[in-house]
Amino acid sequence: MVQGRHKSRKKAKVFVKAPGGALKIHYKKRKPQFAHCAICNTRLLGVPRLLPSKFKNLPKSSKRPKRIFGGNLCSSCTKDQIISKARLKYS
Repeated sequence: MVQGRHKSRKKAKVFVKAPGGALKIHYKKRKPQFAHCAICNTRLLGVPRLLPSKFKNLPKSSKRPKRIFGGNLCSSCTKDQIISKARLKYS
């Protein structure tokens, strides 16, 4: 019988062949959703799709892009924000 913590569909079933030839079911956590832009909701490229426990062990250089607003806004929204801030500053 399946244990209570595995009864929800939050965990993905993985069929593993045991050394004796029997198929066993292992349960693993599913991957989280992709990171998305705060303005236009498009998928952010360069941000890995990992659980927080795995994400914290990555080096900082591989967690997000190094540009301004990296990991928060997509490149086109970043460009628009920089242009609009420059227009406000110099007008």
